[in-house]
Amino acid sequence: MRLLTQHHIDHDSRDSSMPLSGEAIRLMNYIDDVSVTLRRILTGVATLDDDERALVSEHLAQAKPSASDVLNALAAK
Repeated sequence: MRLLTQHHIDHDSRDSSMPLSGEAIRLMNYIDDVSVTLRRILTGVATLDDDERALVSEHLAQAKPSASDVLNALAAK
């Protein structure tokens, strides 16, 4: 598993004086992994015919939890 370096943290809109927990770094790394997977999926989309695109689209729409579910959990107080 990779860790965010100080460069990555400073590059974000974070106040560098505020420490970032190991759990937050771990979760951000998971998000990076999901982004890599989505890029791979986007590359593969070009190889699909219309029927396959529809099936993959439906599969993605039904996948749980979704990115929206995660965003909602992060926004909850």
